[in-house]
Amino acid sequence: MSWKDYIVADPAVLGGKPTIKGTRISVEFIIERLAQGWTETQLLENYPRLTPEPLQAVRDCMD
Repeated sequence: MSWKDYIVADPAVLGGKPTIKGTRISVEFIIERLAQGWTETQLLENYPRLTPEPLQAVRDCMD
């Protein structure tokens, strides 16, 4: 899996911030939630357009 399959930066979406492909959910937002102690399950329940694969891509970028 490549993070490039799930994370994109489009100047027309959120000012070009990296987002999860097909959503307006920024990578920054996900990282902030994880830093606040949210679990992957909580993210998936609260943001149904997310799937486990892009969350793993975000985690891979953090390593």
